[in-house]
Amino acid sequence: MSTTTLTRTGPRMAGTVEHSPWLGWMETAPSPDLVAVSHGTDDPAGRAAIRALVDVVDLALSDISVHAAFVDVQDPRVDPFLNSRAIDPGQAAALVPLLLSAGTHASGDLSRAAGGLPGTKVAAPLGPDASLAAVLHRRLVEAGWIPGEAVVLACAGSTDPRGLADCRTMAQLLAGRLQVPVTPAFISAAEPRLPDVLAAAGVLNPGRRSVVASYLLAPGYFANLAASCSPDVLSAPLLDPNQAPPRELVDIVIERYRQCIDW
Repeated sequence: MSTTTLTRTGPRMAGTVEHSPWLGWMETAPSPDLVAVSHGTDDPAGRAAIRALVDVVDLALSDISVHAAFVDVQDPRVDPFLNSRAIDPGQAAALVPLLLSAGTHASGDLSRAAGGLPGTKVAAPLGPDASLAAVLHRRLVEAGWIPGEAVVLACAGSTDPRGLADCRTMAQLLAGRLQVPVTPAFISAAEPRLPDVLAAAGVLNPGRRSVVASYLLAPGYFANLAASCSPDVLSAPLLDPNQAPPRELVDIVIERYRQCIDW
């Protein structure tokens, strides 16, 4: 093994530099596939909106395989998908819930599905997150909200206390951004229900407009139920099929994936 004497101006320093033998290229394990799992819907606009989000994530992560799967209604369902040949044998996967809060689907269903493919992890849901408050704010402005007006945050609802807590946290994040009171209300499965909150607001504040922010990912069943309550102002869901997916949502999906695989 060769040695080299090092000299420099000023105080003299001597030493040796040893070159280790080349051991060949080190192979790194491939990044896990990203499986974006949404609830599923019969609504064509909702399907298009979710598909657009997954497509943009796929473009942003050009070196990672990105797939779409569903908990219900649509195919491929997440359980059989993980057992199919869509993911290479031996390849790990990360399930990213395209869901806004914890609950039965985000926690129970996906955890069970992950057990069918060794090495599969489940990421945290998309919300609550301050970035979602920015999207909700933008949707409210598009719908005609006037700064200073109180807002009702319409959530799908859940029987899981963690999901309800997530929705209340999201209401607090939105209130901080808008600097107005934001009341969480639920479309199903939990109290207070959206129609009841709107009725109470009408009694307590006669003459004031009722403003509802749709804390829903995409058009579909729950968005239609929110519309049936006929508030004066109703924002669109976070994903609008007539617009590109918000950059905030794309970033959150990627962030949840990276957190899941410990990047």
